[in-house]
Amino acid sequence: MLTTLLAVLALSTASDDAAQTQASVQPAGPILQLGAGDDAAAATENSTIDEPAQPAPGTVLNTASEYAAFHEVIADLAEAPIGSGEDLDDAMDRLTAFYGEDRLARAWLAYAAMIASQHPEYLDDVQEVADYYGAQAAASGLMYDPAYATSFTHAREAQGSVIEAIVTDTSQIRSVSDRYRSAAYELQTERWANTRARDRQDRLSSLVNADAREINVSTSVFASIESSIDRRSGASSMFASATPTIVAAPSGPELNLTVGQTAQAPDRARLGRILSVAALQSLSDDPVVSEAAIDALLSDPAVERCLAWVRLDLQQCVAAGYFKYEDSFCIAEHALLDVSRCLGASSADAAH
Repeated sequence: MLTTLLAVLALSTASDDAAQTQASVQPAGPILQLGAGDDAAAATENSTIDEPAQPAPGTVLNTASEYAAFHEVIADLAEAPIGSGEDLDDAMDRLTAFYGEDRLARAWLAYAAMIASQHPEYLDDVQEVADYYGAQAAASGLMYDPAYATSFTHAREAQGSVIEAIVTDTSQIRSVSDRYRSAAYELQTERWANTRARDRQDRLSSLVNADAREINVSTSVFASIESSIDRRSGASSMFASATPTIVAAPSGPELNLTVGQTAQAPDRARLGRILSVAALQSLSDDPVVSEAAIDALLSDPAVERCLAWVRLDLQQCVAAGYFKYEDSFCIAEHALLDVSRCLGASSADAAH
């Protein structure tokens, strides 16, 4: 009996020593801290680690859909008739509906972030930092220093896709601007466009209240946005439209414009803000904090100021005009060309 008791005590002591030894051994690498509810996600990690992170329905996707809707309007205006005052009024109203407050600026940043999120190597870089320092620390770094997002190893590839998409979209806007600029000259021979307009007050009132108009995001936009993002292309590629035929316009003192052609270096802080939104969207440890951070980063004061100037310049242009053909010039110059500059990749583009 005594022999048996001693054997049991020896086994128990050995078992306790082994457990203590195992608990004292730490992994050699960083420890991944899983938050509540992350165990199930970790179980499927191996099957999804190589897939690009898809933005969850919410702030980013819903906001980006408005930018896609804006380019749906741009595509329509590439072929829309310009044969009456009503056609010009409709074009002006459809465009300016997006220029109220910070609506277009936020939508543009969200769409660009979705482009950046299609680079899994970049998101893996972000995840490594989150694994080592914790998701909260990584999120704080991205929030308070957006340019930090451009310092990751694979950030260059994500930036490249964003810049390419921005160039594609702004080129499409400039193309439609050229169409309305040419029409401004051609319409001078039309009696209806060369008769003194009597709608100036109504036009100005419509522009002042542009942000009150509701933007309808069609189901076709939601159906197209995913394939466009998969191609990492600009929103303008979502809509098939014929390239407008540009007729060379004669020079005229009241419509002359000289546009500088010097390429500007991309704004690192602006691209960093876009990449930060994509990075935060991929971190799911604390969704509440991530949503708050994303909402704060979907803001670019320079672009917002630029678009505010667009609205003011457009109103002044319309107020100074006497004829409807001049409205076509105002659309080309302010509602389209100036907007393309606001949405450029460099800080110089958004300067007024």
